[in-house]
Amino acid sequence: MTDTVIEVRNPATGEQVGTVPLTSPDAVADAVRALREHQPAWEALGPQGRKHWLLKLQDWLIDNTEALADTLQSESAKPRVDALIDPAFAVDLTGYYARRAASFLADDHPSPHSPLARVKKLTVAYRPYPVVGVITPWNFPLAMPVIDVIPALAAGAAVILKPSEVTPLSAVHLARGWAEIGAPPVFTVVTGAGETGAAVVEQADYIQFTGSTATGRRIAERCAQRLVPYSLELGGKDPAIVLADADLDRAAHGIAFGGMFNAGQVCISVERVYVEAPVYDEFVTKLTDAVAALRLGRDGQVAAHDVGALANENQAAIVQRHVDEAVAAGARVTTGGKRTGEGTFFEPTVLVDVDHSMSCIREETFGPTLPVMKVADAEEAIALANDSIYGLSASVWTGDKAAGERVARRLNAGAVNINDVFANLFSFAMPMGGWGQSGIGARWGGAAGLRKYCRPQAITKPMVPTMTKEVLWFPYDMSKVTFSLGAMRAAGARGLRRIDVPSLLRLRRNATGQSTS
Repeated sequence: MTDTVIEVRNPATGEQVGTVPLTSPDAVADAVRALREHQPAWEALGPQGRKHWLLKLQDWLIDNTEALADTLQSESAKPRVDALIDPAFAVDLTGYYARRAASFLADDHPSPHSPLARVKKLTVAYRPYPVVGVITPWNFPLAMPVIDVIPALAAGAAVILKPSEVTPLSAVHLARGWAEIGAPPVFTVVTGAGETGAAVVEQADYIQFTGSTATGRRIAERCAQRLVPYSLELGGKDPAIVLADADLDRAAHGIAFGGMFNAGQVCISVERVYVEAPVYDEFVTKLTDAVAALRLGRDGQVAAHDVGALANENQAAIVQRHVDEAVAAGARVTTGGKRTGEGTFFEPTVLVDVDHSMSCIREETFGPTLPVMKVADAEEAIALANDSIYGLSASVWTGDKAAGERVARRLNAGAVNINDVFANLFSFAMPMGGWGQSGIGARWGGAAGLRKYCRPQAITKPMVPTMTKEVLWFPYDMSKVTFSLGAMRAAGARGLRRIDVPSLLRLRRNATGQSTS
């Protein structure tokens, strides 16, 4: 990194693959001002007008899939298959929200809470925040921006995106696509490190952040000071529970995929495994075999490997430390356990004889390791799975799906997959959000995925002819006030408490001119 540009390097080789500008806070402020100028016209297009541009972007994503995969590989060293998943995921999500935005953003007309309120038509309209700031991490350089940028655009907001300085090229490529299709200038990318991200937090009207818990906490503090809303997806330490009646072959292959996909650099990676004692030895053998068979290496445009390099030296150091500390404390490596070759490649690793005092269990690893613990039964597995500051997602592996759901409902996690991993990540109709230190808020969830970027606006409209003066307007007429308040009580209370006897007596005395003293 120099004073004006950021050098982007391939982590597998260390070679420079591109540069991006180091955007200053003043430049971020200028970008947000420009977005504010164009956002009202974007909102005025309505969901159907915005659908036109989002589907054009979807076409562009399809037509440029191979080029996007090339860009993504250059900055992340992902295997070719992983690199192709990002644009495919982007295509799917874009179509989902482009085609459903009109129904998701349609006005709501809630039923009045009381018969007395039926004189008004009640409407809730959804108006977008003018500028949404999206800050994304390095693990999915294209998919991570898309999963938040597209819903915000579909909602009618303008978007400023700050991708990770480690992998900014895919986001720049996406913004270039938005310009190439001739779309309105309501989406822009600014590149830089912490200072640039802080400027986005300082300028935007809503912040969507995905990244570390420590950074998320600082963003939350600043948003609270500014009184702007935010949504945070932070760290994870996802548990997998393997019950004795599980299909062990499926569980082994599924957990191997859940722990090693993208070299374990997924927010919802499997990072802890709890196995019931009767099947522990058999499962460990099957898992070890599945992990040992993975092909580690660098792909070109031909798919030849399953697991690629880690994103940077810092990440490789964390993985190595967790493995070394576990072994020093008595854990055993059944496969993998060390760096290999050039760059930041780390062997897919299985650890056994681990416990909850070890960093590989307590801390987020974000790398290709699977620590496995033996448990006596489901009760112990649930207790250990919940013994974490994180609560992003989890999985339960069992031959009894009803029992699996009972276990799932006791886990402190925002999502639980039964006999699968990552299934919730591809289910846009469901919310994706973490509990505890894993974050605040959620993305997706059908209509909620768009409405999170909107301000609900309550509108009332008369349903019956109006009078010159309402009953409760000045000057007060005590007889009318008493009658109105009594009617409110009668409509909302229960039993004899519906009748306000003191008020009725007071009303009677007033009507007959009797003293109220």
